[in-house]
Amino acid sequence: MTQDERWMTKYNEVVEFIESNHRNPSKHRIEEHDMLNWLKANRKRMNAGELKPERVELFNRLLAMCEQHKHINQWK
Repeated sequence: MTQDERWMTKYNEVVEFIESNHRNPSKHRIEEHDMLNWLKANRKRMNAGELKPERVELFNRLLAMCEQHKHINQWK
């Protein structure tokens, strides 16, 4: 499996998780740490300008989806 195929597999896994659970991966659930770490690492690469151009658009869509499902504090 190439690096691009692994990246797309992880991307699709995160998108599917968000769509099916209607929330972002949680730092409090160990089984979701891989997805959360992948998101953080790619956000870091994008901000540093190291993310491949063809991945930037896809990742921006994923970040927009994350923003829609952002946790809202119910005790405000």
